Amino acid sequence: MKEHFKRLAYYNKWANTRIYDAAAALDSEDYYADRRAFFRSVHGTLNHILAIDKLWFGRITGDPYIPPSLDVILHDNLADLRATRDAFDNHIIDVIGDLGEDRVTGVFRWTTMEGAPYASTLDRCLTQNFNHQTHHRGQVHTLLSQLTGNAPPLDFFLCMNDDFNEEDHLQ
Repeated sequence: MKEHFKRLAYYNKWANTRIYDAAAALDSEDYYADRRAFFRSVHGTLNHILAIDKLWFGRITGDPYIPPSLDVILHDNLADLRATRDAFDNHIIDVIGDLGEDRVTGVFRWTTMEGAPYASTLDRCLTQNFNHQTHHRGQVHTLLSQLTGNAPPLDFFLCMNDDFNEEDHLQ
């Protein structure tokens, strides 16, 4: 399981780099405009993804972060948001790398944003987090497609499949 989540952490960094590169090519008006997305704009959606990553990885590391709202704006401009995103993607990779396999599959307890105790397994929480990133990054991808007609491909195989050797799997 840990190797799976390491792949997802590296993929997350790769996909975020591509999305942020594309967002940086937008003019300011398009980047901040309310496009009727769930978090309104490209900027709002990118802020939301980072806020929820900080929430989940704060729970995992014991350094809690509770966003004041799901639509919190952590950074008012793309440059600062991107610098924080880049650093946090490296943090995610490090956190996953430091986890023991027993912790990945073990019971994980946390307190919800509403203050209620909750429990699951850490692998389910990590799956939730990486799925959440992909879901909202897909929304940004759609906005970029609508705005430019040319959003970057984000397929997992474009990032990572060079560790697969077909000959090892022929029977």
